[in-house]
Amino acid sequence: MPTALITGISGQDGSYLAEFLRAKDYRVIGLTRNARRALETEYARSLAGVDLVEGSFESSPSIFQDLLRREKPDEVYHLGGPTRVSTSWEKPAETQVDIVMSTAMLVTAAVEELPSPRIFFAGSSEIFAAEDHAQNEGAPRDPPSPYGKAKLEAMEFVERARKDFGLYAVTGILFNHESPRRGSDFVSRKIARAAVRISRGAEEELPLGALEVWRDWGFAGDYVRAMWLMMFQEDPEDLVIGTGVAHSVAEMCDAAFAHVGLHWKDHVRLDPSLLRRADPPLRLADPSLAKSRLGWTPEVDFERLIALIVDHELQAAS
Repeated sequence: MPTALITGISGQDGSYLAEFLRAKDYRVIGLTRNARRALETEYARSLAGVDLVEGSFESSPSIFQDLLRREKPDEVYHLGGPTRVSTSWEKPAETQVDIVMSTAMLVTAAVEELPSPRIFFAGSSEIFAAEDHAQNEGAPRDPPSPYGKAKLEAMEFVERARKDFGLYAVTGILFNHESPRRGSDFVSRKIARAAVRISRGAEEELPLGALEVWRDWGFAGDYVRAMWLMMFQEDPEDLVIGTGVAHSVAEMCDAAFAHVGLHWKDHVRLDPSLLRRADPPLRLADPSLAKSRLGWTPEVDFERLIALIVDHELQAAS
């Protein structure tokens, strides 16, 4: 039975990855800041059979070293850390520490404690400069936010470890991916919840900052499959993970409101105060290399993804 360590186990990606690996008969160890809160989430059942470890490198600097020495995992998936770009503007130093230092400490501990570690780091499309076309692994790297800068620095540390130590360490350059387990303050959940509440007469309108922001939105459950596949290539390689199709916020509104029998234009209001600083108008993946190297393709399309999230909100409301 192989053993995998997942940091950020209680987040969207961590929970889907735990389910995926448990279905493949892995022993899964999950690192979380708050085990009790993790087991109180609405998707806590996905953590069934997972050995939860509570802690963080900020409160216990040796936690990675101790954990790897004790458990000797075959695979390490580093998914923990901040996920919101907007928050990084408010807390740039904290974002830097949470992303870069945690990655450096985890990789260093793996080199010292594991005989032949395999490490996956959850990177981000935010490392790239804003461009008006699809981006592959060679796209210019010029992050427009503190979050993107931190992700890029951590990714470069993983690259150096791979070259200097011969480590099997890879970064998945993840474009936007959503699910019913996404945080409630992300736009996909915000739109879905508003559509449901408006359809039930609990709200009247949804304020949004921008409608013509285009993103490559995929399903998180598809993306964790790509993470796992990246760990078993002949040569470790960083890959762009995305669907290759972009949709606007307006299209997300259209799909969500239509799913509950409403027309979104009757209920969505533009609110300039909600505009995000330095938000690129387009983030679109070119996942050609991932598809050819991994044989991976996303199974859930945009319309099905939004339906999944709205259905989750309908169930929660009832």
